[in-house]
Amino acid sequence: MNNILSVRNLNFSYGNNKIINNISFDIKKGSFISILGPNGAGKST
Repeated sequence: MNNILSVRNLNFSYGNNKIINNISFDIKKGSFISILGPNGAGKST
C-alpha cells in the first residue's frame, strides 16, 4: 500500500445542494491524476 492520499466516505454540501456524496478513492505514489471541469468550477481551490 503506497498511497499518498486515501479518502473515505467524503460528503460535501453547499447550502441545500449536495455536491459530493460518499466518494472514496486512493491516490498511489507515482501516479498521475487530473481534475476535469468547466472554467470557474473551482478545480484549483
